[in-house]
Amino acid sequence: MQTRSSRSSSKNPTQRTTNRFKQADKAGKSKPHSSSNRKKASATKPRISPEQRKVIVFNKPFDTLSQFTDGDGRKTLADFITTKDVYAAGRLDRDSEGLLVLTNDGILQAKLTQPQSKSPKTYWVQVDGAPTEADLDKLRKGVELKDGMTLPAKVEIITTPNVWERNPPVRFRANIPTTWLTVTIIEGRNRQVRRMTAHIGFPTLRLIRYSVGDIALGDLQPGQWKEISL
Repeated sequence: MQTRSSRSSSKNPTQRTTNRFKQADKAGKSKPHSSSNRKKASATKPRISPEQRKVIVFNKPFDTLSQFTDGDGRKTLADFITTKDVYAAGRLDRDSEGLLVLTNDGILQAKLTQPQSKSPKTYWVQVDGAPTEADLDKLRKGVELKDGMTLPAKVEIITTPNVWERNPPVRFRANIPTTWLTVTIIEGRNRQVRRMTAHIGFPTLRLIRYSVGDIALGDLQPGQWKEISL
């Protein structure tokens, strides 16, 4: 019994630990990193043929979620869109309005939403107050938000666009002017435009997305949608 015990413990603790590390390292090398698997799967994913591709342009109304289901009874895309098997390419906040693109083409969806594609998104933005060119230059250069520095934006003051009345209407402050801007960014952070204008002291009152890449809202009214060909 003592001889067998001596043989079973002939390897010292350091040797046993080293062997375990070697085994773990060998096991780790046998499986590629999960991100590598995702890239490989993405690269081999079959493309949707032009005949199968569906692309929908939708004017999302205020107070509507950018999804088809909701457990709390709020308005969703299902209240307006009847086409099956399409999904939003990106999102638009519940309190924002305008262009939402839906598609069944995962490659198009990635092109419109992934940061590396640098797909421009243009918004009409009504802000509280009257920003000067010096104020807007800050957005053109980039501002420091909690999640980092923004990339330079294209920002211009515009006349009031010919848009629909919002329901419910925007609450204005008495004796305080408002200004309409056109803002184009190539990022897609959460509530980014609202945070940018608030950062320079001019909170966003109303935000309407007009275009994403080469796709524009056109003359669609809130709740209206159409299928387009790309």
